[in-house]
Amino acid sequence: MVKYLMKGNEALCEGAIRAGCRAYFGYPITPQNEVCEYMARRMHEVNGIFLQTESEIATVNMLLGANAAGVRAMTSSSSPGISLMQEGISYMAGSETPAVIVNIMRGSPGLGNIAPAQGDYFQATKGGGNGDYWEVVYGPSSVQELTLYTYKAFDVAVKYRNPVIILADGVLGQMMEPVDFDIMPEIPLTTPEWATIGMRGRKTPNIINSIYLQPEALEERCLHNQAKMMKAHDEVLEYEEYMLDGADIVIVAYGVCARVGRSVTQSLRSKGIKVGMLRPITLWPFPEMQLRNLAREKNDRHFLVLELSGGQMLEDVRLGVQDDVKVHFYGRMGGVLITREEVSEQVNSILKRR
Repeated sequence: MVKYLMKGNEALCEGAIRAGCRAYFGYPITPQNEVCEYMARRMHEVNGIFLQTESEIATVNMLLGANAAGVRAMTSSSSPGISLMQEGISYMAGSETPAVIVNIMRGSPGLGNIAPAQGDYFQATKGGGNGDYWEVVYGPSSVQELTLYTYKAFDVAVKYRNPVIILADGVLGQMMEPVDFDIMPEIPLTTPEWATIGMRGRKTPNIINSIYLQPEALEERCLHNQAKMMKAHDEVLEYEEYMLDGADIVIVAYGVCARVGRSVTQSLRSKGIKVGMLRPITLWPFPEMQLRNLAREKNDRHFLVLELSGGQMLEDVRLGVQDDVKVHFYGRMGGVLITREEVSEQVNSILKRR
């Protein structure tokens, strides 16, 4: 087994290429610019297409077109750039067009800054565009996971004919860690039967469409999409349980915050303090039932949510636990990172108040 020391933004590109990505459209924005740079070189080497677009709006519509033609295509951006793509993402969900979209989050709202943050959780998990739709959302916490879930996202997108979001923070995009590519075998390129590539011997052409003028027809489409994504909900759910046995306090965190949470859990457990962690890997679907079971298993168990935001995943944790008194929150905004010391103080404070 050979591992490569790579920056997250570059490693995720290799995961995409191994998954069959042969078209990349993007517009530069920090802190994900290395994705554009890397794909500009690698797409040529794998006989793919790289195009730097004039805007994020152009990007998402080119992404829709390429995927509608059966090409495995991807884009990446950062928070305000992803905001500009929301109309196109809604079109892809409405027309059942698969796509992989990587968001390397930065400080927000507005232009914010280029520091790492997690303020785009609502946008990704609740459907940031118009209408009733969901996207599978992965929240990796290492460079290896960032690469692996970008790789997995292509098959998930094609299977459910729906956009898939990789939601990572600027830390993961910029940090360097060893990556094993052997666990990601190259996926053979095939053209799906629904692709809009002409008649090709068929009696009728394939059509990709998101407009249904008759209310009953649109409702039927919405119900179909909801049923499809509920199936995805049961099939793609992923989470990690860490040192939960007998835990009095359960830390809930994703991305870079989960790395801090894991470190604090290890440290406090070594001192006899019963702390554990539940890490959602899929942010949609969210492991609400796992949280509910943890809350019921031990009546005096409390939960501490960590986020680089004002509290967004917090709402999903509350829905899962179904007892607001047991759910506590600690977050930083503006690109300020959470420290081990701060989390330890929060845990000790909760223990004193129990």
